[in-house]
Amino acid sequence: MVAAAVILPFRCEITGLTDSKQLTSAQREAFFSQIERDAVGVGIGIVDHQIIDQINILQATKLAMQKAIESIIPPPDYVLVDGNQLPLVQMPGQSVIKGDSLVQSIAAASVMAKVTRDRIMIAFDVDYPDFGFKKHKGYGTPRHRQAIVDLDPCPIHRTSFKLT
Repeated sequence: MVAAAVILPFRCEITGLTDSKQLTSAQREAFFSQIERDAVGVGIGIVDHQIIDQINILQATKLAMQKAIESIIPPPDYVLVDGNQLPLVQMPGQSVIKGDSLVQSIAAASVMAKVTRDRIMIAFDVDYPDFGFKKHKGYGTPRHRQAIVDLDPCPIHRTSFKLT
């Protein structure tokens, strides 16, 4: 699980930036570089498969968001989070449904998280090429599910995830 938090400069408008799921891989990479260069602060939070298995995916998502927010320097004064739940943080904030389509800083965080996660999955593909991580990036595609059935899960798979 990868989450990101981004503080953009006041009144920052990045033309074309939106929910990372609406962008191509090349667009996300270009925005990643721009955000990295222009942001006041960027934080990345990563929670591995073992913790996800222990606390569940929702709690792991909130933990990754908390880690991302807590790692930003300078720390934020206020937090806007995509979705309907705030992580446990020591500052005021609010959740924004579809925030990655509505708020530039949330869209920027969406891009930073997705590119970071994709890069991690591409690195895993080197160690576990038969699973196709480079192509599906860990999503439960039919090919990924079939590889798990044919090969059994590899060491980075969650044991609490059910294929059926």
